[in-house]
Amino acid sequence: MTVQDMELLAEKQRRFFAEGKTLSVDFRVQSLKKLYGAVKKYETQILDALRADLGKSDFEGYMCESGFVLSEISHMCRNVNRYAKKQTVPTPLAQFAAKSYKKPTPYGSVLIMSPWNYPFLLSIGPLVDAIAAGNTAIIKPSAYSPKTSDMVRKIISECFPPEYIAVVTGGRAENGALLQQKFDLIFFTGSQNVGREVLRHTAETLTPAVLELGGKSPCIVDETAKIRLAARRIVFGKFLNCGQTCVAPDYILCQKNVKAQLVEEICRQIKLQYGVHPLNNPDYGKIINQKHFNRLLGLIDGKKVVFGGDSCAETLQIEPTVMDGVTFQDAVMQEEIFGPVLPILTYDRFEDVFKILRNKPKPLALYLFTENRAHMESVTQRISYGGGCINDVVIHLATCHMGFGGVGESGMGCYHGKAGFDTFSHTKSIVEKKTWMDLPVRYQPYKRKTNGKILRLFMK
Repeated sequence: MTVQDMELLAEKQRRFFAEGKTLSVDFRVQSLKKLYGAVKKYETQILDALRADLGKSDFEGYMCESGFVLSEISHMCRNVNRYAKKQTVPTPLAQFAAKSYKKPTPYGSVLIMSPWNYPFLLSIGPLVDAIAAGNTAIIKPSAYSPKTSDMVRKIISECFPPEYIAVVTGGRAENGALLQQKFDLIFFTGSQNVGREVLRHTAETLTPAVLELGGKSPCIVDETAKIRLAARRIVFGKFLNCGQTCVAPDYILCQKNVKAQLVEEICRQIKLQYGVHPLNNPDYGKIINQKHFNRLLGLIDGKKVVFGGDSCAETLQIEPTVMDGVTFQDAVMQEEIFGPVLPILTYDRFEDVFKILRNKPKPLALYLFTENRAHMESVTQRISYGGGCINDVVIHLATCHMGFGGVGESGMGCYHGKAGFDTFSHTKSIVEKKTWMDLPVRYQPYKRKTNGKILRLFMK
């Protein structure tokens, strides 16, 4: 698709939105139901595409991608009528007689830029919220996951006319060309570096942007934690999708006196969940491409590996790998890992955790394993991060009842469920003034207002 084609597509979507069809809640619900039917229809092909791009098993593909999308659509179909209603709020006495309310309205034409690690979920998930809020949308999926991108395009083209919902495939050139167009909102999921570029473009036109980024999400384990359960859950969350998950535990920060026990249990859990030879496990995924495969190998210090470390260049697979004796100066701690490599660092006293994390960039997620209520309270209160779990990992994003998003370096804005509807809506504040009376207190000349006594009475 040429730049001119994209300009024409964006203009067609603006005209379609201006016609007002998407303002109808019934229209939105019918669109969502049509999308639901297509996802169900192509369920097998979606899972096949995810396996081709990322080596995902059918179970993982449904649990983390297509099934999650279906859940989000169902939630919106049940709730969008309520979300779209105007909400009456109290009116100050000084504005008597009037009615005040908040009215959610769609932004208009939005651009959704999705990544390769969860290519179906992170393309269609935000789209569900955009449709529910009444927008038109262009989806730009990642070029790194071509099979899934093709499925996204097939489903969207079958469900919707391009002037309403469209998919633009391609690489950096297409990304750049789309960012040159005028949108009413841009929703981006991906790396911090690309997120900065997106924000530079949106700043030029003062276009609002939602950035879902990442970072080094810590997993804190204290001496009171149930170590066996902690290890089981950490292994699940860390090596899900071969570690290519933005909210995966990036590293473990473990209290020194339980580290040996935790390391032993993590190694045992890897064998239990992935087998003695994970590279032979048909349900274990692969790294997305050669570039990221080589990058990850460069982060592994063989002298500090206590489990795993093997790889297969032919299949782009790296074993679940555990590194001990790691410091913040090691290469593996200089960037978000985004792969199946788990470094373990330690601390002595729990208060040290706050000193260690104080000057670190704000992560997208934080996890804490503890039985100490005071530790739970202090971590959730004193450390800034996007969201997370206590005594589990990853699962906080798998709900329609809480918003998911980052803070600071890990992003801005959130979505899922009501939060997603709100993200793709602008809420207008409206005062509807009655005409059967008009209090004169606000009008000039002010010298007749007895020194503002009446005004002060109304504005107490």
